[in-house]
Amino acid sequence: MMKNKINLLRICLILVMGSIALSACKKNLPDERLSIANDSQYTQYLYQPVLGRNTLFANNFQYGNSSRPLDFKIVNMRTFNGEPAPELTNNYPVTVWKTAYDGTEKSLAAIEAKRTIENHPLFEVRPHSGEFMMWAAANSNMVKAQPDSGYVFDVEMSNSGGRKYYQNFRLRPLRERPYEPSNLDPITGQGTSVSVNPTSVFITGERGQLLNTRDDVQVLFKKVGNGNSLTFKFADTLSNPIDPNKFAATDWANLVHGFNMVKDAGKVKYEVAYPIPCSAYPTKYTTLSGDQASVVFRFNRQAFGNIQQKCFLSFNFNIYQKGDWEITFWFKRDKPKFDND
Repeated sequence: MMKNKINLLRICLILVMGSIALSACKKNLPDERLSIANDSQYTQYLYQPVLGRNTLFANNFQYGNSSRPLDFKIVNMRTFNGEPAPELTNNYPVTVWKTAYDGTEKSLAAIEAKRTIENHPLFEVRPHSGEFMMWAAANSNMVKAQPDSGYVFDVEMSNSGGRKYYQNFRLRPLRERPYEPSNLDPITGQGTSVSVNPTSVFITGERGQLLNTRDDVQVLFKKVGNGNSLTFKFADTLSNPIDPNKFAATDWANLVHGFNMVKDAGKVKYEVAYPIPCSAYPTKYTTLSGDQASVVFRFNRQAFGNIQQKCFLSFNFNIYQKGDWEITFWFKRDKPKFDND
């Protein structure tokens, strides 16, 4: 009996000593380190953002088997000729959203309250995703734009397991196009035509033919000030104003995300926040994707055979530059027929 107790005591002592030894070994083991894998790679090395608008280059990096989190930073930003590029390494004030825009804001002040100013490089990498961002504050007066050869830069990716460098990315910005669709050449910045086309038209002209979007109706953008307004105008073949009230079925209150509408015989004007749309978020004022604002002007008339004709003119667009903008719809070849047959 005594012998069994002694053996049991020895076994317990061995187990305790083994546990202590194992614990000591664990304490002496090095910390678990993350890994950098060879299959982590960028899928795009040429970037051509349009200046004057926020441009995010997403889904441009494949993580592969590298451990996360990963840290990214741009290194050795330089001109194509190898000179320093302080215009892209210094910080500048940029506008960022501190609260998400959702299209339900009831005033211009409510939209502006969701934004703030922060200091950022004009072109930067998202620190943990590897995505690149060109901020709207960048313009061709300070940043080299095509046809210039632009910039070259490298990216450092790292974690606690090491670091890896990706070299010789190209950044070749395009000149500003303050609105889309645009009639401005992306290289020279000069106009290639005086106007652009509407998205769709279903309107009968006074001569009895349906108008088409390519030849019969043209859209002209014009900046007339530096405020926060957007005005819609309509003009006939002789450039005489058409009363917006003739588009009587238009939902003017919900046409754009604007405020304090003023409508008279020559125009419809709203106070708005820029850019338009404020963000790529689908709202009742945008296309389904949220990428563009979408306006539709409507009126109804009785056609031959006592058929109700639901006429409309639609236009999807962006305006990136703050200001007092006018959009004029010019019925170039024939006037709309508003009266019944």
